[in-house]
Amino acid sequence: MTDQTSPLAASRRDLILDALARSGSVRISQLQEEFGVTPVTLRRDLQQLEQEGLLVRVHGGAVPPAGGMPPRASATGSATIGMLVPSLDFYWPNIVRAVEADAQKRGMSVLLRGASYELQDERPALRRMIEQTELAGLIVAPNTDTEFSPEVIDWLVASGVPFVLAERDAVSRPDGEPVESVTTDHALGAVLAARHLAQLGHRKVGLLISRNSPTSRKVIAGWTTACRELGLTPAEHVERVLPDRGDPKFSKSVDGVLDAVLTAGVTALLVHSDREAMAIVDLALARGLQVPGDLSVIAYDDEVAELFTPALTAVSPPRAGIGRAALDLLLARIAHPNRPAHRVILNPSLHVRDSTAPPR
Repeated sequence: MTDQTSPLAASRRDLILDALARSGSVRISQLQEEFGVTPVTLRRDLQQLEQEGLLVRVHGGAVPPAGGMPPRASATGSATIGMLVPSLDFYWPNIVRAVEADAQKRGMSVLLRGASYELQDERPALRRMIEQTELAGLIVAPNTDTEFSPEVIDWLVASGVPFVLAERDAVSRPDGEPVESVTTDHALGAVLAARHLAQLGHRKVGLLISRNSPTSRKVIAGWTTACRELGLTPAEHVERVLPDRGDPKFSKSVDGVLDAVLTAGVTALLVHSDREAMAIVDLALARGLQVPGDLSVIAYDDEVAELFTPALTAVSPPRAGIGRAALDLLLARIAHPNRPAHRVILNPSLHVRDSTAPPR
């Protein structure tokens, strides 16, 4: 039986009133098709709304009350959205702020929790969130590279709480159906970087990534395809995975990269992410190299790239757009629980600054 006091029921009733205000009447058959719920549930919705003086029931549907529809607060105003992200710094703050700002405009609240990129299993954290607060839905960015990843997705599906993945792709078992998600086209971001370097006249280019992650794999795929199509360094380009910046081997690894760059005659690099790009530029300058005169550098993420000297050309994922789209998608899922899963892909942009120029 549907809980008529739940945030999902409240959101549905709010949408019924929106439809009534637009059309002047609603029919149960129309609402059943739109929301994917039973006629019995919809009759209870209409009965509740009639008791609140918001509509008048008629045979097969409802019409506005005699004096017209009164002003009302959004029924989703009491709802709380849960959000679990792998970090509360670096990439995620702009996404979180966008969700919180849009939720506030709708009279909703956000229960935020930060995990870590090293967390293997998010189920305990998600379970605590659901036990702590009655959530209307969840926006989640789980670690999809662990052995527990399929179980986390299965748990989310079985929880009955509507959810959307942010910057993650996943499928549910056993049918292998994709789950709802909002992601950046990171492969396109790498393509934009490669095109920019090719237009400047670079031919020998390199790619450095900070970790083997879902994002970095998409960057590698886009970069590889673009280099092949643009005729950039078909056989001799530099590709490396850098250790974590806190690793004692980081500086030595970057020095090794610069040795390889000089040996191969590479004139430009795409580096994921900003902080690694800044470290590369620092060490290059310490060696007497000029950026961009001797080496052009493009950062991937554009969190702090503009603040550096020289200001770094950077690929910028639409982080605020990811947050807004994730919330919109979640609210649509709450309102229409039986609709097909939607997967939204947003394009990044390239911001050209001082760290790229034609090769000497």
